[in-house]
Amino acid sequence: MIHCYRFKGINIVLDIDSGAVHLVSDAVYDILESRGRYASDAEFADALDSLPTGTGFGHLESRYGKELLQEAASEIKTLITDGTLFSDDAHVTTGMLGKRGAVIKAMCLHAAHDCNMSCEYCFAGKGSFTGEKSLLDVGTGKRAIDFLLRHSSGRKNLEVDFFGGEPLMNFDTIKAIVTYGREEERKHGKNIRFTVTTNGLLLDEAKEAFINENMDNVILSIDGRPEINDAARKTVGGQGTYGHIIKNFNRFRERRKGNYFLRGTFTNNNLDFSDDVKHLVDLGFHAVSVEPVVADETKAYALKPDDIPRIKDEYDRLADLCVSYAEAGKPFVFFHFNIDLEQGPCVIKRVSGCGAGTEYVAVAPDGDIYPCHQFVGEEQFRLGNVNDAVFENRLYDMFNGAHMMNKPECGACWAKYYCGGGCHANAWHINQDILKPYALGCEMERKRVECAIGIKAMLFLRRSGENGL
Repeated sequence: MIHCYRFKGINIVLDIDSGAVHLVSDAVYDILESRGRYASDAEFADALDSLPTGTGFGHLESRYGKELLQEAASEIKTLITDGTLFSDDAHVTTGMLGKRGAVIKAMCLHAAHDCNMSCEYCFAGKGSFTGEKSLLDVGTGKRAIDFLLRHSSGRKNLEVDFFGGEPLMNFDTIKAIVTYGREEERKHGKNIRFTVTTNGLLLDEAKEAFINENMDNVILSIDGRPEINDAARKTVGGQGTYGHIIKNFNRFRERRKGNYFLRGTFTNNNLDFSDDVKHLVDLGFHAVSVEPVVADETKAYALKPDDIPRIKDEYDRLADLCVSYAEAGKPFVFFHFNIDLEQGPCVIKRVSGCGAGTEYVAVAPDGDIYPCHQFVGEEQFRLGNVNDAVFENRLYDMFNGAHMMNKPECGACWAKYYCGGGCHANAWHINQDILKPYALGCEMERKRVECAIGIKAMLFLRRSGENGL
């Protein structure tokens, strides 16, 4: 399978199964675009020998001439011979997924089912996850760490993300659990990477010092420009939060020596979200993620199919911003444009996706275990409890089988190896079926991948030009 697209004047051809990216001439591009005139890729490859008079290419001779078309066909045949064009996916089998085993390597540990904000679009029931407000206690948190260590088998590197609600409302418990985790990881020969996600209202200097010392990554929640943030992210008393949290985040950014991300949400109310990214980058934040809201279309803030053209245009604007800032010596990372084209994740990871319900679980304050944080509180997805003497993931087969090879929409999608089949929770909450991807999310993901590769192509060509290559 290949995917051809033009990005800001650059002809880009992706070979999906090998992962190769080709920047090609107009003639090569137009020949490849003609492959749809043939019954199969193999028939198309055979027809290359007939250029320029073949039935599928005659329309190109007047545009390029015989000699140029034959040169282009020769280039294409070389790429096919090299295995970087029209390669197959015979090496990817369902068997490689079935042999993984129920090994857990990552946990979302809910420190608080309570929040000091009341965000308009919150999927977590304003922090309570549709249940009673509650805080994780130290004992349950320690047993959650024990659970992770016990079920991680031979995995050395593990991850724990403190989540909420707002986790900093239960900060002393977080500190105690981190201390316990450090003690236990040494006993078991493991390495736990701790992360915390916070809205920043309680991020004072003391908490900041502990976080900088102990958290491998930090997710800071803010939606962008003051008016956009304050329209959706208010305190429980109804006040805007931008002024307070940006002061805390600026201080944090200046002192932070490790990884962090600013994480926002865009809705129908700020389809010009590239301006929110620009606002945050101009403040000095170098790593930003702005995620599309996922909500029922009856919600006023929900994204709808009619919004997709505008959203795609906005990703193009954001790509221009990434390129212009990089060329000005002020590069920044936009999470969804951060694609590794050299190695990337292993093939199993690319096929299976995020690992929710298999190698990743979420633990609620009462110790209940769920496939991921977006399923917390939904009884049909409760897997057990960290206090149970025995744990058997009754939904393992369901989630292990929810990979892209079992999703008809994914099999025909050129972007399948970049997203791994999409978010299970989004699929369930929109379609009530984890095997049916969230269609709007797919549209946006394909555009983001095109932009991500396009940005790399633009920067590569401009650097090459400057070097006289």
